[in-house]
Amino acid sequence: MAKSKKVLITGASSGIGKQLAIDYAKNGWSVLGCGQNKERLLALSEENGNITTVNFDVTDNQDVQQMLSALDEIPDLIILNAGTCEYIEHGHVDVALFRRVYEVNIFGLLNCIEALQSSFNENTHLVIIGSTASYLPLPRAEAYGSSKAAIAYIANTLAIDLENKGVTVSLVSPGFVKTPLTDKNDFAMPMLMSPEFASEKIRNGIEAKKKEIHFPLKFSLFLKFIALLPLRLQLATVKRMTGKTA
Repeated sequence: MAKSKKVLITGASSGIGKQLAIDYAKNGWSVLGCGQNKERLLALSEENGNITTVNFDVTDNQDVQQMLSALDEIPDLIILNAGTCEYIEHGHVDVALFRRVYEVNIFGLLNCIEALQSSFNENTHLVIIGSTASYLPLPRAEAYGSSKAAIAYIANTLAIDLENKGVTVSLVSPGFVKTPLTDKNDFAMPMLMSPEFASEKIRNGIEAKKKEIHFPLKFSLFLKFIALLPLRLQLATVKRMTGKTA
């Protein structure tokens, strides 16, 4: 008998995580959707019979450990998607803002990995959602971009350190996706994508077991190219792209 297809997704109550949960469920997967918003999770499970939900706050290590350890089975496919975004203004460092972003994006990710790692085996595929914002220094993104840069480093080093256990680690770096987070942005977002498009790209990349999944391709490759330039040219290019003056 073929093994049933199961996936655990954090940040499943909105945005990319919600779309992934819906799409995997439509394709016959058993989805374990995790998130902090009870009402949204309840609506998600009521609308999709293949989705069950678990409510916890990724920033609360004890809560994460308690809820995930109580599960009967941890799926082989784990998508750690929960995240947040806040911007600083005019280079004015706000430590509380940085802490809020890091608590969700970095330590929330690590809390989940710590709680799940005892179940890792040769069939485990760990998918970590980062961002193309990690490629370059971008205006106002000191907190968000640095958190995503840390995530990229964590994902890529885990790919090395977990290889002997047979664990596959994939880093996903999307461009701008229309979600409740990006709806708050007050600047132009080049090549803005729908959650449906992002979900398809991520699911296809996971199916192919790609170590790196980045999209839209023209946008991400352009940013990767700029990142190869000397820092002086990188900064000059970013200023020109974003309309920033010296």
